[in-house]
Amino acid sequence: MEYGFDNAKYIRIQSERIKQRISQFEGKLYLEFGGKLFDDYHASRVLPGFQPDSKFSMLTCLRDELEIVIVISAVDIEKNKVRSDLGITYDVDVLRLRDEFIARGFSVNSVVVTHYNGQSSADAYRKRLEKMGITVYYHHTIEGYPNNVALIDSEEGFGKNDYVKTSRPLVVVTAPGPGSGKMAVCLSQLYQENKRGIKAGYAKFETFPVWNLPLSHPVNIAYEAATADLEDVNMIDPFHLDAYGEMAVNYNRDIEIFPVMNALFEDIYGSSPYKSPTDMGVNMIGSCISDDEVCREASLQEIIRRYYTALCNLAEGKAAESEVNKIALLMKKARISTADRKTTVAAKQRLDESGVATAAIELSDGTILTAATSSLLGPSAALLLNALKHLAGIAHNVKLIPQTMIAPIQKTKVTYLHGRNPRLHTDEVLVAISMMSLIDENCALALEQLPNLHGAQVHSTVMLSEVDRKTFNKLGIGLTCDPVKKIRTAR
Repeated sequence: MEYGFDNAKYIRIQSERIKQRISQFEGKLYLEFGGKLFDDYHASRVLPGFQPDSKFSMLTCLRDELEIVIVISAVDIEKNKVRSDLGITYDVDVLRLRDEFIARGFSVNSVVVTHYNGQSSADAYRKRLEKMGITVYYHHTIEGYPNNVALIDSEEGFGKNDYVKTSRPLVVVTAPGPGSGKMAVCLSQLYQENKRGIKAGYAKFETFPVWNLPLSHPVNIAYEAATADLEDVNMIDPFHLDAYGEMAVNYNRDIEIFPVMNALFEDIYGSSPYKSPTDMGVNMIGSCISDDEVCREASLQEIIRRYYTALCNLAEGKAAESEVNKIALLMKKARISTADRKTTVAAKQRLDESGVATAAIELSDGTILTAATSSLLGPSAALLLNALKHLAGIAHNVKLIPQTMIAPIQKTKVTYLHGRNPRLHTDEVLVAISMMSLIDENCALALEQLPNLHGAQVHSTVMLSEVDRKTFNKLGIGLTCDPVKKIRTAR
């Protein structure tokens, strides 16, 4: 894999910038963390070399001074919104995040449910968390937010929200994903703290968009593709341009909320410390790109992956057509198409030749392998076997799993478990190879190659099962699928 990002430099200069910002405010700072605090796989995909837990590493030295508040939107609870990279709902991820934070020695203060309008699903979630001993607060939807500054900055606006009781000087506000209302929680807390005679500050740690990269840079376009369901739009920050005569990229929600931020700071301090939304940020990621071309190509591939994900979500009724259309427009803006994904081209060529559902993989050295559906294996399971044999130097015609072993597994799936698909899934193939590795040297060699699949890319001409998707995700393989539900068998 080629690297285009200097992770060590990032941790060093980013942590320094955060410490500088903390020193600007006396007493208390609310630090909004955009994106994933850890497991930031989007950043690691578009910036090869970025480590998914880099942000967490930076906070470790401040552990004794900070507490964490986790935010989740009542709308996302009601919709059962899923975190696509992990395949779990946001409400479940809140608990996962909390466990991770506590396990690493961080203090988790509470959970704030935003956009609350009396949703019964949010009430049930609050009861569930409170039974676990977790403090839960409600923050309400404010009519006219974020434009009605007079209402927002009043007792009928932020004043109606629960006051989140905190005790440490640094409060990190994070969430399972974008659009959860983290900034609104921070602003509400500034209002509530001021009522209690506490002058608190605010800063934003948003990884994307990257303020000092061009608006049309693939890294920034990839961010728009990642948030297509939120209808986020990258924009030139007009406040920054007016104040400094300098182009800076931000996104619509931060720009829209900036007048509210200014009004709140003027109430608290008499004047605002920031002249633009970009000023509020502490993002140094753009200064750590070591190979721009590598990051550009990685970002273009991410845009295509997002397009396929949106297509499949649309086919399953999990996305709106507008999301697909937006990413299609972004692809045109970036001057790319699905033909720029090598595995897509290879899988469709094999489909045309075989007439059955197929899959293709691109390994880290650029090698492309394909596989087709058979009576024993689906395309993803067959592809996984082909890849492991190639990496282990095992001849293609060697059968790692004898048919005598596959037949009883199929019988169990269909006869006893009443399944409709007798073909083995990827996890079942791996279990079978694991058992065979005790008596077969080739299977043992194949298993040893699993780590070498990390970073590989796969395309399937049929939508894969949840089991197969999760297996590829755990192996660190980037997967895309055509939005075709029914598997095509031999003519």
